[in-house]
Amino acid sequence: MADNDDLQTELARLRAENEALKARASKPLTLKVSAKGAVSVYGLGRFPVTLYKEQWERLLDMADDIRAFIGENAAELKTLEGS
Repeated sequence: MADNDDLQTELARLRAENEALKARASKPLTLKVSAKGAVSVYGLGRFPVTLYKEQWERLLDMADDIRAFIGENAAELKTLEGS
């Protein structure tokens, strides 16, 4: 009977962990000014993405190129879900 209890306990733990991961994944993106005066984007991953103003402007100017690149290389690219 202890094996069944252990399995139920493990299943409950895994379900709670799964719900916590889902909740964290659905957090909105937020922007902050860093201590050094850069722009940090929180919510994409474990750590913020931080670039200075000029770097963000260069990156944003390439938005269409980035989207085209992703489209052209979609078969080789992976998603966070692993596909």
